[in-house]
Amino acid sequence: MFHKLAAIALMLGLAAPGLLFAATPVNINKADAKAIAKSLDGIGATRAEAIVAWREAHGPFKKADDLKHVKGIGKATIERNRGAILFADDGTADSDTATAPKPRRSKAAASE
Repeated sequence: MFHKLAAIALMLGLAAPGLLFAATPVNINKADAKAIAKSLDGIGATRAEAIVAWREAHGPFKKADDLKHVKGIGKATIERNRGAILFADDGTADSDTATAPKPRRSKAAASE
């Protein structure tokens, strides 16, 4: 019994540091550099300032993959934070997963 409890305690101890550094949701089109650095995993103050500078120069980000245009941010960082990168205040995450194809009208319906 003691060995099972010790094993569980060890696993929780090893998992806790990963939980401390988990990304928290942030609207990258409205947040300041300090909030972005605090919220996203692997994004420090310098990269967060670069995100804000890019946004101010080029306009709002439309999808998480747009962050690849910011120097120092690669595919792994984007993937690690994808669920926490918001684009609207209502909690809407990456628009790539939220877009549905528009229904097409048939030729018969168009000619009526």
